[in-house]
Amino acid sequence: MRAALALALLLTATPVVAQTVAERIDRSLALREQWQWLTRDIASPAQWDGDGRHFHYRKTVTGGFAFVDVDATTKAKRAAFDATAIAAALATMTGKPVDPVRLPFDRFDYADARAAIVTTIGDRKIRCTLTAPVCAPLPPEPEARPRGFGVVRDLRVPADNHPRRSPDGKWEALVIDDNLVVRAAGGGKEAWRSQDGSPADFYDPETIAWAPDGQHIALHRVRPGFARMVTRVVAAPEGKVQPEVVQQLYPKPGDAVDQEQPVLFAVADGKRIDVANALFPNPYYLSAPTWRKDGKSIRFDYLRRGFGQARIVAVDADTGAAHVAVSEDPKTFVFRDAIYSHDVGDLGREIVWTSERDGWRHLYLVDGATGRVKTQITKGKWIVRDIAKVDDTKRRIWFSASGVVPGEDPYYKHWFRVDFDGRHLVRLTKENATHELRFSPDMTRYVDVYSRTDLPETSELHDAADGRLIATLEKGDITALTAAGFRPPERFTAKGRDGTTDIHGLIVRPRDFDPARHYPVIENIYAGPHDSFVPKAFWPFGYFSGGDKVMGMQQLADLGFVVVMIDGMGTANRSKAFHDVAWKNMDDMGFPDRIAWMKAAAAKDASIDLTRVGIYGGSAGGQNTLNALLFHPDFYKAGIAYAGCFDNRMDKIDWNEQWLGWPVDQSYLDASGVVHAGKLQGKLMLVVGEQDSNVDPASTMQVVDALIKTDKQFELLVIPGGEHTAGRTTGPVPYAMRRHYDFFLRTLRGEGVADWNTR
Repeated sequence: MRAALALALLLTATPVVAQTVAERIDRSLALREQWQWLTRDIASPAQWDGDGRHFHYRKTVTGGFAFVDVDATTKAKRAAFDATAIAAALATMTGKPVDPVRLPFDRFDYADARAAIVTTIGDRKIRCTLTAPVCAPLPPEPEARPRGFGVVRDLRVPADNHPRRSPDGKWEALVIDDNLVVRAAGGGKEAWRSQDGSPADFYDPETIAWAPDGQHIALHRVRPGFARMVTRVVAAPEGKVQPEVVQQLYPKPGDAVDQEQPVLFAVADGKRIDVANALFPNPYYLSAPTWRKDGKSIRFDYLRRGFGQARIVAVDADTGAAHVAVSEDPKTFVFRDAIYSHDVGDLGREIVWTSERDGWRHLYLVDGATGRVKTQITKGKWIVRDIAKVDDTKRRIWFSASGVVPGEDPYYKHWFRVDFDGRHLVRLTKENATHELRFSPDMTRYVDVYSRTDLPETSELHDAADGRLIATLEKGDITALTAAGFRPPERFTAKGRDGTTDIHGLIVRPRDFDPARHYPVIENIYAGPHDSFVPKAFWPFGYFSGGDKVMGMQQLADLGFVVVMIDGMGTANRSKAFHDVAWKNMDDMGFPDRIAWMKAAAAKDASIDLTRVGIYGGSAGGQNTLNALLFHPDFYKAGIAYAGCFDNRMDKIDWNEQWLGWPVDQSYLDASGVVHAGKLQGKLMLVVGEQDSNVDPASTMQVVDALIKTDKQFELLVIPGGEHTAGRTTGPVPYAMRRHYDFFLRTLRGEGVADWNTR
């Protein structure tokens, strides 16, 4: 009775209270548009011309952005092009007005000796002439046959079967009736064709590779996997009355993938040279064969099903004999996204390889004949991140790394140069910040853009020999942004579950923060093991910094919350042991570290109220959100889960088998929000896009079904026609964001919901 009375009072709240909530929400929604044009001279990473004589970049200016071109020798700066003229040309092309300081692209390439630029707008490649500017779409390039998450070919779409010419131009190879055919160039007389291809075991024309000497052809023979189709209904198609049905090739964990078998042919007589698969059994992925420069062998990358082994396999062209050039054999998983290899001299005798075999991602020089390590090039309790260049002649590598500098945030990227033998390690970047470098083509200079969440971007031109500063290009100015009330988020570090490992995160407070008050806490979560996610760079509106997360957190904080973001154990870019926490353990999601971190923050700041903790996230963050409520109900009280992959058996094959392995086992069930739906205690809101092509939207509806069957109360918002963003973007009618704000005001602050219907 008392609960019913309270609900009645809530629903009949006076218009004054409802309007107050509405005004506060409108204020938060408007914040991005008000703030994002208030910075000056914040530059994005540079793009060098192919000859190294110039580079260009985008920077913030009054009301938007401008593109700047720099002469690398004289350091003279000028506009990269006439933005007003390009805007007019784009408006003519699209039929819509275009603002010269808000052009609809953030990068471009010069073309035709700098007489034109080429960029991408939406999914179209556009070319704009710079003299008498005219913009027009470029004709689409030939596309390869689509593959569902890279492992099952979409046989509904024809392969790119254009004839591949021999190095001397006399012959061409293609596939006819599933068999490899070699004939005279230009559609001439057929020399020979294979005889054993069939629709169930075909030769793939997109993998045809001629040997440099023209004596052999290598390609893949393919046994198709299971073509699982996800079917979705478009309930309210634009401009139509009746619903439509769409289908998407969508392999899921455990499905049969395409089985690819490398095959060699002697061009002279069509003799097939088989390659035994003993060294690459049960492949999840095989790269197309690549020829070494001398034409004596091919190489290909192999990833075993279950992500437990990665190899480079080399094959002798004459005999088909295979050997392992390098192998990665962890006890848990190979982190596919972090694999890097380079054939020194393009001969395969030596290979530069990244490995985590000593517990940290480092560079190794491997003997390509034996697979044995010749030299561990880098070592220490830090990780290699990006490899910018490997110079085979100088036997030198340029790369970025994190965690090298004691006392700094271990996620900050610094850049280095090192010789193949591990000597002469030179640190090029010095400032206590995270750095993004772009090197000139000859590696003699680089543009460094560095920043922290509390330090605006500075862009500098440096000498790559020793890191010497040549010129300061831009220095970010946030005077107007600060005057408008912006305060950078607080960087906070606390110990994790083990009491020794540092866990890093950010705290965003309301602009009218009062330390004497008590604020509910909301965690913005994304705990996918494929990266780390807490922003490290400054610009709070996007670019490469992840800054949109900070902006969204500020908008929510202004409604009376402390909003946090944390990288717990199981995320990437730390040690192998830190990352391994995720292996077959996706129900963990670093929650013991996150909870310990928030408790440490509350011990330091009495305004943080841990009796009212909320959480929100999308995609993997949606799964994280639901699992927070299911597995840690004593701590998390309310959550909004967007487009969640709530049951890993329902999600895409590649992401889930990477972290949970193959075959599908109990670990998939342990992390399932469907299996554990009956444990729900807190307040839950589910949001899903009806046309989500990233995560099968049925994953959300299966959670809904399980919640109903276990008699649980929850809220559901389906966005008709919505994609994976599921209404998270603010757009002209940010409906989902209003509901987002309403939900947390109601569940964590006990405030009335705004009545949007009376506006």
